[in-house]
Amino acid sequence: MIHLDWKKVHACVLAGAMVVTASVALAPLTPAVAQVRALPDFTDLVEQVGPSVVNIRTLEKVAERSASGDAAEEQMLEFFKRFGLPAPNMPRQTPRPNRGQPQEEPQPRGVGSGFILSSDGFIMTNAHVVDGADEVLVTLTDKREFQAKIIGADKRSDVAVVKIEATGLPAVKVGDVSRLKVGEWVMAIGSPFGLENSVTAGIVSAKQRDTGDYLPFIQTDVAINPGNSGGPLINMRGEVVGINSQIYSRTGGSVGISFAIPMDEAVRVSEQLRSTGRVTRGRIGVQIEQVTKEVADASGLSKAQGALVRGVEVGSPAEKAGVEAGDIITRFEGKAVEKSSDLPRMVGATKPGTRSALTVFRRGASKELTVTIAEIEADKPVKKTSDKEEKPKTSAAGQLLGLTVSDLTDAQKKELKVKGGVKVDAATEAAARAGLREGDVIMAIANSEVNNAKEFEAVAAKLDKTKPVNVRFRRGEWDQYVMIRLAK
Repeated sequence: MIHLDWKKVHACVLAGAMVVTASVALAPLTPAVAQVRALPDFTDLVEQVGPSVVNIRTLEKVAERSASGDAAEEQMLEFFKRFGLPAPNMPRQTPRPNRGQPQEEPQPRGVGSGFILSSDGFIMTNAHVVDGADEVLVTLTDKREFQAKIIGADKRSDVAVVKIEATGLPAVKVGDVSRLKVGEWVMAIGSPFGLENSVTAGIVSAKQRDTGDYLPFIQTDVAINPGNSGGPLINMRGEVVGINSQIYSRTGGSVGISFAIPMDEAVRVSEQLRSTGRVTRGRIGVQIEQVTKEVADASGLSKAQGALVRGVEVGSPAEKAGVEAGDIITRFEGKAVEKSSDLPRMVGATKPGTRSALTVFRRGASKELTVTIAEIEADKPVKKTSDKEEKPKTSAAGQLLGLTVSDLTDAQKKELKVKGGVKVDAATEAAARAGLREGDVIMAIANSEVNNAKEFEAVAAKLDKTKPVNVRFRRGEWDQYVMIRLAK
């Protein structure tokens, strides 16, 4: 006879029932639980970073007009124009009597955002937020308002630093942009349309987006509107990874495409602004463009990469280093130049006076050069080449290219500081479409240097009509490079 312990049996049955019930109940719920866990919660981030975000209002002193209220109307219309908003119908102002000299009165100019860099009152924002402002007012989340001093603004990067007289402020934590991944959740805090401390969120849509000479922007689908400019882009660790700067929009409102300045670039700029009030960038004196497959094939480069040197400024660091128009710069300081926009950023971030290694691809081979970086400056005016010579007739080869050329005089060679080349007397058809014009001096054609018109004609006569022809020429103080595409 078998005796059963009914307590144990009852317990086993209950346990088994629980297991079955649990397995049945959990099966359909597991995916739902996973989805809920995948959704981010931004509440902690808002509490953590929110107090570090500020509202920025700018004022501009405008002379009050004695005859009418047009000044206020123009300011309002300018405000709506700046942010791409439809202008409202403005009521006509009643003319006021002339009471003497016009008075300068602060008028609202715009609104934006910013965030606290340090506890002693340094604040980062966009340069376009404070550009042209006579007064900058900063409002903290605790409603305290300060008049800020503009420490410096850099229009090229659109970064500005302002300072308020306060201590013990909650500063942001700067994140590592290199760790940012496409698809990662990010959050923005700012003052869209003046609505302070508005929070929006989205994901990183792309990195290294080329929309500027010196900055590879972060693209997101975070809702950014006028007034968000200068506010922080924050990752899920509560770190600022960018400054919200631009939006793509046909209406002035958010369409889910916004751009932020990477924080590593912004910090580099802000440090210079805080120390000297201005930003120093390097330059080498070249005009560049993207290397297309067509250019790569014509130059003998196996892959379409690097920066094509379209022009070299006379007397520039590049010319002194031996860079020529038509060269393809493939490396700078040992780092690969994948696309043309990489080069200005690399050179711009280099301290003037630095001797930097440059690798160029020229006529089928790589060449190592050393260039001394100069400080960026305003472009020099282009000088026109004098032309008093009688123009010769166009040859058959010249007609194919659309060029009429002649020999340079000794005086012209001395003025241009060249040993050879031919002067363009007329540029039509294919040559004109490529951008050549009268007065240019052609130094080389189809990778062959030419010293006079006879050599030019000899090279031109052997051209393959099915392929584009590369031309290196001098215009004023610049050596330049173009491709002439012959008509088929």
